[in-house]
Amino acid sequence: MQYICDAPGSKTWFRIETEGEAVLESSAMGHAVEKHFRQAWEAAENSYRSSAVPFVEQNIGLKAHIQRVMPLFLTLRDAEGTALVTAMLPPNGRAASNFRSIIVGAANRDPYPEHEEAIARLAQHFGLTLDRSRCYPYR
Repeated sequence: MQYICDAPGSKTWFRIETEGEAVLESSAMGHAVEKHFRQAWEAAENSYRSSAVPFVEQNIGLKAHIQRVMPLFLTLRDAEGTALVTAMLPPNGRAASNFRSIIVGAANRDPYPEHEEAIARLAQHFGLTLDRSRCYPYR
């Protein structure tokens, strides 16, 4: 996982970078982030076009390409490392009119009542609007 930013209450946002991390997040949170991570990874991988001739080097830029074009999958953790909130933001954390950010708590519950300040800190970090009405899909 990659550190993103600190949040109030001794909480920290991290980027989920691997399928294994997504599996652990799904297990800890009781939701399907693993499935969405895998689908996004595969779509990004399928969009990669190497500039190298077919050989060992042809996939040298694949990982960087995937990280550039797939959504950001993030986890909010407390000081003990407990998963609290999972977020999916647009690629590179940049606003995109065709992308809907998703933010959920354990078992897809609404994380805003308990973690609104931490979500606001994430929004500030990326310069995004992460309002409950737009980001929490289960109302």
